[in-house]
Amino acid sequence: MLILGGTGEARRLAAELPGRVISSLAGRVTDPRLPEGEVRVGGFGGVDGLVEWLRANGITAVVDATHPFAARITANAVEATARVGIPLLVLRRPGWTPEPGDDWRWVDSLEEAAADLPGDRVFLTTGRQDIGVFAGCGQYFLARSVEPPEPPLPRRVHVLLDRGPFTVDGEVELMRAHGIDVLVTKDSGGAQTAAKLVAARLLGVPVVVVRRPPAPAAETVDSVAAAAEWVRRGSGGA
Repeated sequence: MLILGGTGEARRLAAELPGRVISSLAGRVTDPRLPEGEVRVGGFGGVDGLVEWLRANGITAVVDATHPFAARITANAVEATARVGIPLLVLRRPGWTPEPGDDWRWVDSLEEAAADLPGDRVFLTTGRQDIGVFAGCGQYFLARSVEPPEPPLPRRVHVLLDRGPFTVDGEVELMRAHGIDVLVTKDSGGAQTAAKLVAARLLGVPVVVVRRPPAPAAETVDSVAAAAEWVRRGSGGA
């Protein structure tokens, strides 16, 4: 079986199924956290490349545990598994939901977020590949990412290289130190980076949240336990 993705959910699923899976990571991070078992790193070369790889390696099922915003990879997995005739399961962690005291502004794209930022000092946590969308903005940006971003970048930007999990106290301290008055994030879900949302609530900072892409046309679960059960009951070709 093939597990797509370098997420925490992908790693936990691989640990639940020792000796039964190959994990595939995109290779965008130079020092990734590797799952247990057999691992491959790098792309497949689109749908055709994925189809060829699945057939060549005798894969009997695929679990897509990629990031909720990795829409192209998911779409490729849907098409490739249909062509090969093997089952696909999508594992997606639940999205975040606002709580009392939150001031969230939902948008459909990063471009929409950049066009109407409700503040002058922005904590940008959308990932290094998206920072360029804000290059034309005049605000101050604290941009946090795991890897250094490539140009173009906003004129006034402080890049912070760090990887979660983060704490509420640490996020509050960071946002205060930089005078942050707006947080921009994707609706990635999960506990690893949710502390920034609590910090924003405590500080009265508005949050611009980019909605997820449309759900894929595939069977979907929202927990590692459910995905492991799908494999064990035979849906995963075990």
